[in-house]
Amino acid sequence: MTGFQAFTSSTAGLMDLDPYRFPAALVDDLPEPAPTACCAMEPGTVSPPVPDPASRPFSPLEPADHRRLELHAALTTAGIAPRPGDLDAIEALCRLDDTTHAALRRWISRAA
Repeated sequence: MTGFQAFTSSTAGLMDLDPYRFPAALVDDLPEPAPTACCAMEPGTVSPPVPDPASRPFSPLEPADHRRLELHAALTTAGIAPRPGDLDAIEALCRLDDTTHAALRRWISRAA
């Protein structure tokens, strides 16, 4: 036969179809889908309790580390990628006081 041939009323022909290319095909031998995080919560189930912020481990950053993160964020926002040799200069700039560091970040943000 030439052209399109319709399936018969039986499902025997559907069993030969690839379920990935024809997801509407009847496939009885597939295992049941495992529950995922998206569908683990059924309607009416109770959500887990919110963690207590006081029970979280507290590790404050040193001021120089905080300045380094702010400087890298300012450079990234300005589209300036530090070169590997610039890391020593960034380390030295992060040891400066907060006022000088704020001026440095302001200069970087206006240079962009």
